[in-house]
Amino acid sequence: MFILFLLFTGLLLVFTGLETTGIEAHSVGVCYGRVANNLPPAKEVIDLYKTNGIERMRIYDPDQPTLEALRGSNIELVIGVRNEDIQSIANSVSLATNWVQNNVLKYSQDVKFRYIVVGNEIDPNNDQASNFVVLAMQNIYTSLASAKLQNQIKISTAIQMNLLGSSYPPSTGAFSDSSISFITPIVNFLVENEAPLLVNMYTYFSYISDPNNVDLSFALFNSQTDKAIDGKYEYRNLFDASLGAIYAALEKVGGANLEVVVSESGWPSDGGVAATVENAQIYYENLFNHVSSGTPNRPNQALETYLFAMFDENQKGPAETERHFGLFTPNKQLKYQITQMHGSSSSSSQSGLGSSSQSGQGGITYFTSSSSTSRQSGGVIIYFCISLLFIFFI
Repeated sequence: MFILFLLFTGLLLVFTGLETTGIEAHSVGVCYGRVANNLPPAKEVIDLYKTNGIERMRIYDPDQPTLEALRGSNIELVIGVRNEDIQSIANSVSLATNWVQNNVLKYSQDVKFRYIVVGNEIDPNNDQASNFVVLAMQNIYTSLASAKLQNQIKISTAIQMNLLGSSYPPSTGAFSDSSISFITPIVNFLVENEAPLLVNMYTYFSYISDPNNVDLSFALFNSQTDKAIDGKYEYRNLFDASLGAIYAALEKVGGANLEVVVSESGWPSDGGVAATVENAQIYYENLFNHVSSGTPNRPNQALETYLFAMFDENQKGPAETERHFGLFTPNKQLKYQITQMHGSSSSSSQSGLGSSSQSGQGGITYFTSSSSTSRQSGGVIIYFCISLLFIFFI
């Protein structure tokens, strides 16, 4: 009888573990940019996230309607401090406290804040705000600490790949001389506070800037032959090679073990070279599959990633491609048929837009193509184990 007890208890633990693994695998979010004049109201946007199973959102400023709509949604939020606000927050602890009070503490009982991102793609060569990023991060940290939220909500900033002065081969990755004084104190702050560095990474822009030397399939995770051998690492796509360069660069400034979050990645569906619905669909599907298993530098470690963006934004520019990065059109139609996105009704697959006639929405299942089925099966098995235990012990 004791052996039977151990057997069924073991089965229960195994399947409970499988359930937990499925939940923890959800490490893809979507950026909600609003540089447009034709987007749905915030409440409808949040509903679109929820209906599609998108559990993480990044916004670039503390938009109050969005924060209000997020109440009770259970969506994890990455919230940005606008570049133009960094200097004032850096120069005034009281302003930092007000920012945290009005945009975080006011909502913290009902909104799940994940990161506060102090600035997006600050250019140390052209933006005066670069001199104030770390001080602003410190002031916001102090304000969070006073509310005992500094361990729950991490503070970071989002950088762009062009801060690197060297990136190929990846092991030679290094920040440029002009960015070293900017990035080093940021890395020190992040290491000290166990926060990740956010990196916006687009293989699309790397490809179009050097199409003679970068194969399109290598940028789309689609190459069967191209690969970059760099010491003990073998890179089979541009995404991994770019991350490898970031890791190498971080190691040189004291961030060898720093976690990296890909805070933006995407592919345009129109407006320029290689910007097609087909290529975008290939990129997103391959990206979904890829980040679940890690990269050559950090294998078997899901990479937290945010797709850019939720909607096409008609006021972005100057390049036309900037207006075509959305997963959805402004009228909430899903633009792609991706394996990890399933229509919410049969009409969605017939329309080719991944949208239902009722909701205009599809669904995203992260990394496990049958995640809901797995959860249901796991539940049945757990129920079966418990039932057998009950029978044997009565």
